[in-house]
Amino acid sequence: MPVELKSTTLDNGLTILAEIDPNAQSVGAGFFVKTGARDESTPLMGVSHFLEHMMFKGTNELSAEQINQAFDDLGASNNAYTTRESTCFYAHVIPESAPKAIELLSKMMRPALRQDDFDTEKNVILEEIAMYADNPFWVLYEQCVANHYSSHGLGHRVLGTPESVSNMQRDQMLQYFEDRYSADNTIVALAGNVDFDQSVELIRDNCADWNTSNPSRLTSKPSTGHQAFTMSSDRVNRGYILGLSDAPSVTSDDRYAAALLAQVLGGADNSRLHWALIETGLAEEAMAAYDGLDGTGDYFIYASGDPDSLENIWDVMLREIRNLKDSLTEDDLAKLRAKMLTSVTLAGEKPAGRMQRLGRLYSACGKYQTLEEEIERINAVDIDAVKDLIDRFPLDSCTLGKMIPETQDATAG
Repeated sequence: MPVELKSTTLDNGLTILAEIDPNAQSVGAGFFVKTGARDESTPLMGVSHFLEHMMFKGTNELSAEQINQAFDDLGASNNAYTTRESTCFYAHVIPESAPKAIELLSKMMRPALRQDDFDTEKNVILEEIAMYADNPFWVLYEQCVANHYSSHGLGHRVLGTPESVSNMQRDQMLQYFEDRYSADNTIVALAGNVDFDQSVELIRDNCADWNTSNPSRLTSKPSTGHQAFTMSSDRVNRGYILGLSDAPSVTSDDRYAAALLAQVLGGADNSRLHWALIETGLAEEAMAAYDGLDGTGDYFIYASGDPDSLENIWDVMLREIRNLKDSLTEDDLAKLRAKMLTSVTLAGEKPAGRMQRLGRLYSACGKYQTLEEEIERINAVDIDAVKDLIDRFPLDSCTLGKMIPETQDATAG
């Protein structure tokens, strides 16, 4: 029996979507809020991620312990995450536990936001920021993003900064919550062996009184910088280099070609950067990736190695980027298509993966696309489309960041 899509929208604007498969052995359920770091004011940088934590601190009726125990009692695999553009809360359970899991998710989406919980969790967030400060890739990536997008919200750090989180007030978070966590800015995605009508009624019982706020987001393509900078740190003894360049948006027909292009250049194995940098011993790490965003997108290219070799590493990266168009073959695309199709298909075999795909795509694009349609789009990418993309979105026109040991001359590499 084929997967069936059902959808409805409550009077307050909350949209509920489900890919129903009566033969599935599990159910995935997720609440996707279209808000993230890009939607924050600069003084409130990090509030979306902070709010993600606060959602697990309890409601006016349920304590944090009761929420955690209830998920444990269901045997649920549940969690949450925040990105530059969205925040998701989800659970994966067996079908007979789905009604309770959906009800529990619905309830926890309206947290108490108590002052004492806010104060306690603020310290947890600050510790998390400090932990990521020990990750050279993360530090360099965040600085590249900040420089690339300048004053635009896409340049915000998802975790925020020590200053923005320290200065944040509970009432500011509450206002952000009321503005962005509204019914008309939320998608509920369900997948698997789920009773749609029962689920809708459960969600309506718990969410019908959610406010409608008509939130907005500036989606015009932002102006981006393409300057070079060097950071030094006493926490590193290796050299790190990262370039961030413009790419197609998540709604563009080019997004599949962009994903394939990034894999050709810097996938984990058998990519141009892997053979040119890692196999030759010039670098210890090398990768490239594509991220489609609302109204824009970006590629990043990254490598690490001996600080004294950074200039040589970048020269090789540039060589591989600039030779990519002429060296690209149909065999390259055929292998990567097969790899991408395997990944997409495997994720689609489980309701948890289908739920994530459904929620993310609908939140980003505002329309439904079947797994079969997505496979067709991947198969349709040809070598001419990728070469055209290289011309329109040159990867060597980038914001270039380097991180070197503090003892090294800042002008080196």
